[in-house]
Amino acid sequence: MAIQLNKALYRTVLIVTFLAINGLILYGIGAAWAFMNTGADKTSMLHLEVPMDDVYKPNLNWSNIDNPGRPMEEQALAEITNDYMNAWHVRNIAFKKNDRYGIEDFYTDSARVRLYDNIDLNVKNNHWYKRTTLNHNPALDFYTADGTMVVFKDYNVEEYQETYEGESLLFKEKDTTSYQVMMLLEDGFWRIRHLKEIPNPIDTSKVEKRNIQAKLEKIKQQKGLNYYPKDSPWDTFGKRFNDTIINEDFKIIHDMGLNTIRVFIQYEDFGKSRVDTKKLELLKKLLDKAEDNGLDVLITLFDFYGDYDISNWTLTHRHAEAIVNAVKDHPALLGWDIKNEPDLDFDSRGKENVLQWLNQMILEIRNWDTKNPITIGWSNPEAALNLSKEVDFISFHYYKKPEYFIESYKILRYLTPNKPIVLQEYGDSSYDGMWSLFTGSNEKQAAYYNVMQGYLEQENIPYLFWTLYDFEKVPNSVAGSLPWRTKKQHFFGCLDSLGNKKPSYYELSIKKLD
Repeated sequence: MAIQLNKALYRTVLIVTFLAINGLILYGIGAAWAFMNTGADKTSMLHLEVPMDDVYKPNLNWSNIDNPGRPMEEQALAEITNDYMNAWHVRNIAFKKNDRYGIEDFYTDSARVRLYDNIDLNVKNNHWYKRTTLNHNPALDFYTADGTMVVFKDYNVEEYQETYEGESLLFKEKDTTSYQVMMLLEDGFWRIRHLKEIPNPIDTSKVEKRNIQAKLEKIKQQKGLNYYPKDSPWDTFGKRFNDTIINEDFKIIHDMGLNTIRVFIQYEDFGKSRVDTKKLELLKKLLDKAEDNGLDVLITLFDFYGDYDISNWTLTHRHAEAIVNAVKDHPALLGWDIKNEPDLDFDSRGKENVLQWLNQMILEIRNWDTKNPITIGWSNPEAALNLSKEVDFISFHYYKKPEYFIESYKILRYLTPNKPIVLQEYGDSSYDGMWSLFTGSNEKQAAYYNVMQGYLEQENIPYLFWTLYDFEKVPNSVAGSLPWRTKKQHFFGCLDSLGNKKPSYYELSIKKLD
C-alpha cells in the first residue's frame, strides 16, 4: 500500500514538473515573440507614455543639413529630430518632478551625471522648475560616415522657466540660449552625449515691418455683431455647418447696414495641436461668404480653453500657427482676438499665468502675421487695462446697465489714449419668464439698444453686439445648467429663433455704408 502511494506521489510530482517546465517554455517563447515584434517600435521601450506631438511641440527648423561626408538621410534626420526633442521634454519633466525617470533613454551615461547632480541639488534645496522651450534652430556641423554620431548647433533656443521653492513661485524668466550638441546612436536610439552653451550668433536677419494701419482704420469703423448660426450656437464649424445658411445670415447682416462679424474657434473642436484641415476649409468658406457680402471678420481663438500651464504652451502655439498661416492673407480677415474673457480665469488659473500665456501668444502671432492687428476680448472695461500696451487695439465687454457705460468707457479711454477701443460684446436679453421674474420683454430689449446705440454714436465707438438670433438650445458649457442663469442666454437675438424681426432689430439696423 505504501509503495502504491509513493508511486502516485512520484507521478504527481513528475506531472506538475512537466507542466511547469512547459509553461516556462511557452512563456519564454511568448516573451521573445513580443520582443521581436515590438523591438522596432521605440515608444514601447521608452518611458514616454503618449506621442510627443500631444505633450510637447516647440517650433523647430533646421537651417542647414549639408554634410561634406555622408549625406543626411531623411529618415535619420527625422529620428535625430524626434529624439532630440524627446531629450528636452524628459529633461523638463525631470526638473519639474525632481525624478530621474526617463533620463537614461535620451542621454548617455556621462551626460546623465550632470542632470542627476542638478536633480539631487534641487531636492536638497526644495526647488523645482516648470520649463519649456519655444523655438529651436539647429544647423548641422557633421554626420559621421557610419551614421552613429551627429554634431550640430542649436541657435537661439527660446526658453521659459518658473522657479519654485516648495509651493511658492520664486521668479519667472525667459532667455535665449544657443547650444553645441553631440548625439550618439546607441541601441537604436539617438542620445545626447554633449550639450554645451555657446554664444548666440549676431542676428543679421531683417525683421519684416508690420503693416496694420489700414486694418486699424477699419477697426475704428466697426459696426457689427458676434455671430453664431441659429441652429448651431457655439458650434459654428460642427456637423451642421452649412455655407448656404451662413451666406443667407450674412446677407441679413449686410442689409442691416453692418460691416463686421466676430466668430469663435474652439481649441479642441479644431484638433488641438494637430489642427484639422477640414475645419480650416470650413473657416475659409465662412471667410469667403463674408467677403461676398462685404463683411470683415474678427476671429477669436481659444474659446473655451483654460489651461495656461507652460508645459502646454508649445501645443497652443502649434494650434494658433496652423490657423493663422492658413487664413492670414484672406481679404475678409480683420484681425485676431487671442481669447474670449480670459480674466474670468484669473482666480482659478492664476492671473500671472494667464497674462504670461497671453503675452507670449501675442508675440508668436506677430511672428507669423505682420498684416493683421491683435486684441484680447476682456469681460469688462477694468480688465481691459491688462496688456493694453501689448495689443494693437483694446476690446472689452459690457453687460451692466446702460447708465454706467459712458463713465466706464471714458475712464478706459483716459488710461489708454493711443489705442483704438472696441465695445466687443454687449446686449440685453428679452427673456420674460419666471426665472427673470417676468421683468424682460422685447420692448425693454429695444429700449436698451436705443440708449446704448445713442451712446455709441455720440462717442463714435466701434461695436459688436450680442447677437443675431435667439437660440433654442444653449450648451451647458456656456452658462451651466441652472435655469435662472441659462434661460436668458436664449433670448439675446435681434431675430427670434424662427428668424422673425424683434423690435431691437430696428434699433440696431443702420443706413447702409457707402
